[in-house]
Amino acid sequence: MDKLTRADLMTLEAYAQARPQFRAETLAHKRRRQVAVGEHLTLLFEDRRTIQMQIQEMLRIERIFEAAGIEEELEAYNPLIPDGSNWKATCLIEYPDEQERRQKLAQLRGVEDQIYVQVAAQPRVYAIADEDMERSDDSKTAAVHFLRFEFEPATIAAIRSGAAVQVGVDHSAYAVTVDLPAAVVAALAEDFD
Repeated sequence: MDKLTRADLMTLEAYAQARPQFRAETLAHKRRRQVAVGEHLTLLFEDRRTIQMQIQEMLRIERIFEAAGIEEELEAYNPLIPDGSNWKATCLIEYPDEQERRQKLAQLRGVEDQIYVQVAAQPRVYAIADEDMERSDDSKTAAVHFLRFEFEPATIAAIRSGAAVQVGVDHSAYAVTVDLPAAVVAALAEDFD
């Protein structure tokens, strides 16, 4: 999947005009790429479209219009676009109550390394987490992680041929597995093109 360049982005003025429709279309696109893994963990599988919206929103919010600032945003977010042999996801750990969230994030230390994709009889593919910087410490995990699932050619072929795909967490404080709907698998299989 091609990385984004400045030429792919709208100016602040153009984005202001296009934003309502662009956001609506991108949010619908995101729903096909979002997976609840149990009650408190959500994976949003990123692609070029989701990252383009993220960059456009950052440029808008921070009023960035100079070339250097735009390049910084591209450098920060382009690594989240799949490279053709992987899926990349933003992992959100969500507990609405602040006190419960603090307690759970302490219990879930290391959870980011225990998230996996299981494709039929293929070996589990565990996430490579937070390659840009460490987001957890000795006392707790972060509420947001960036994950990469790197697949072997045989696993990619199985996904493309319609094999069953599961996403799970193998952590002692949060063990859950979910089946990915066929529509989600089809959307994510496009990341291999």
